[in-house]
Amino acid sequence: MGSFSNATVLITGGASGIGKLMGESVLKKGARTLVIWDQDSNGLNRVVQEFTSKGYSVHGQLVDVTDLDSIRSAAAELKDRFDGVDFLFNNAGIIVGKLFEEHTHADITRTMLVNADAPMHITLEFLPGMIGKGMGHIINIASAAGMTANPNMAVYVASKHSLLGWSESLRLELEKKPGRLRVTTVTPFYIDTGMFEGVRSPIIPIVRPEKAAAKIIRDTENEKIFSRMPAIVYAIPFFKGLLPQRWYDVVVGKWFGIFRSMNAFKGRL
Repeated sequence: MGSFSNATVLITGGASGIGKLMGESVLKKGARTLVIWDQDSNGLNRVVQEFTSKGYSVHGQLVDVTDLDSIRSAAAELKDRFDGVDFLFNNAGIIVGKLFEEHTHADITRTMLVNADAPMHITLEFLPGMIGKGMGHIINIASAAGMTANPNMAVYVASKHSLLGWSESLRLELEKKPGRLRVTTVTPFYIDTGMFEGVRSPIIPIVRPEKAAAKIIRDTENEKIFSRMPAIVYAIPFFKGLLPQRWYDVVVGKWFGIFRSMNAFKGRL
């Protein structure tokens, strides 16, 4: 079992939502230092002040994960100050919820940069140190959208498919190396945060942020390969493998209402 005790933990997008909840959880579990990356300076300062007022060691860095220079600069500071990180949560993410033809080129570029490219660049900065120590755990917050298609979120789905494929490939590579190098891929259904405001799901329950954060932390401690929520998400590969595509569209899209879930979407980036 992986332990957060005396560990250095980095969470991207850690100033709000499940990022903040996971940060508070690892501190309560004994993390030596929590490092938060976020582009929201006000939110970052509030969270750092809140956690430090409780006696925890927290280090906040204002980082734009779409900017490789920003990533490299922040990572260099961490490697110099803390000798790298023990746990890396690639949590930062955005969504543009609309028909594909309504996207701008900028929408496409930014979504792929944040959701797909950034986790790879960030991991590349810290992975050599983990390999050198023979220990480290990378947790990639993907999505159930990385396992199935969905209207009105084509670019988001593309970014999460990308993240899922890379995360799994990375896991296989690291399992061949000596030491305790772990990758956990997280594929939740919609989480009830401002990011997914307006989403409706008549059958599959939308996940509460507190429950999502608690499960991710628990599955990380247990070194699970996948962390999926709610439990029915584990059935997606089964349905995809068993059903002809048109039947899958009917069962998942129509009967479960997934293909209508984004009709009233008004979430934020």
